[in-house]
Amino acid sequence: MNASTDQRPEIVVVGAGVVGLSAALGAQARGLSVTVLDREGPAAGASAGNAGAFAFTDILPLASPGILRQAPRWLLDPLGPLSVPPAYAARIAPWMFRFWRACAPPRVEAATRAQTALMDLSKAELEPFLAATGTLPMLRKEGNLQVYESAAELEAAQPGWRAREAHGIEFRHLNAAEMAAIQPGLSPRFTHGTFTPGWFSIADPKLYVLALAERFRANGGRIERAAVTALRPEGEGVAIETEGGPRMAGQVVVAAGAFSHRLARTLGERIPLETERGYNTTLPTDAFDLRTQVTFGGHGFVVTRLTSGIRVGGAVELGGLERAPNFARSAAMLKKAQGFLPGLKAEGGVPWMGFRPSLPDSLPAIGRARASRRVVYAFGHGHLGLTQSPGTARLVADLLADRPSAIDPTPFSPQRF
Repeated sequence: MNASTDQRPEIVVVGAGVVGLSAALGAQARGLSVTVLDREGPAAGASAGNAGAFAFTDILPLASPGILRQAPRWLLDPLGPLSVPPAYAARIAPWMFRFWRACAPPRVEAATRAQTALMDLSKAELEPFLAATGTLPMLRKEGNLQVYESAAELEAAQPGWRAREAHGIEFRHLNAAEMAAIQPGLSPRFTHGTFTPGWFSIADPKLYVLALAERFRANGGRIERAAVTALRPEGEGVAIETEGGPRMAGQVVVAAGAFSHRLARTLGERIPLETERGYNTTLPTDAFDLRTQVTFGGHGFVVTRLTSGIRVGGAVELGGLERAPNFARSAAMLKKAQGFLPGLKAEGGVPWMGFRPSLPDSLPAIGRARASRRVVYAFGHGHLGLTQSPGTARLVADLLADRPSAIDPTPFSPQRF
């Protein structure tokens, strides 16, 4: 073995978001030497601006008959919960066709089983992972309140609640007075609600990911700023092309979020990853007396209490990686939130836009590349990157150590498309 091989890291993880750093820490726990490469550094992307929820009760895939029923109405509003910029419509059409096919009931049933398995694994792994990384004090168990504007809207949501009930997920339906006891200050337009006590969150997603980065470094790991442009199997390792020059690794984990499919393409794989551009506004901490996360499902956004403030965000803009942000979308959500929470103080907010990496069947790609078993993919978690990061870290660590998978890996195969 030559000197350069002796010095190269055993594992290189591409991506310093919550999935990449969780995977890197999982690999370290198996005794592997790990370096993380990221073009901007830790918590620079979607991991910094999400709603902070460990949404283990969200076992239903986004691709479902329910979303098909709502999508036409939402698409009519350019600032609504779902939008596709006209200039991007032709480019995204093949992905939308795959999404439509994934909404067929048999496929939804299979995706729900797979989603449930990954959620259960992630929930089981979460607290041991937080304890091992020194981040357990950041965990909150404040529940989630889903609100409805009519009995009919609640009734339309019943298939999803029945599926959760069958899986043993605890929830209770509420009237307006019961909702007010949990979360005062809601508009009287919301007449019904459902409270899920087993909904966890993190005090602040950006601070959490930065804490993971610090623990990774403390464990002997290296995080380097480097834009990775291509991967190539070479001998007993993987050649990594970066803008700063080439390097080698024994194995590579691709966890670069919405940019991951570009690296897969350099290995000859076309994985249909698209970008859900999510928007939010983070208000000062005293903007509202928020006691639980509130989901306005009919309008596609949530309001969350974080260490950094009150975050109003969500919605989906299928617009790719290159278009400039349309912050009118975050402003529209904030205006709605003021109507839904009449005491909300909307001054001093900071808008944000981030890229959520989404595959058309709502399941992530976790598994080996076709071109080389030394490349492992871990991307495409959509809205659930934080939620599924502990389970993904376990699955990736098992792959890197060549151990049996904790759950059936077949539904998450990168080659399923």
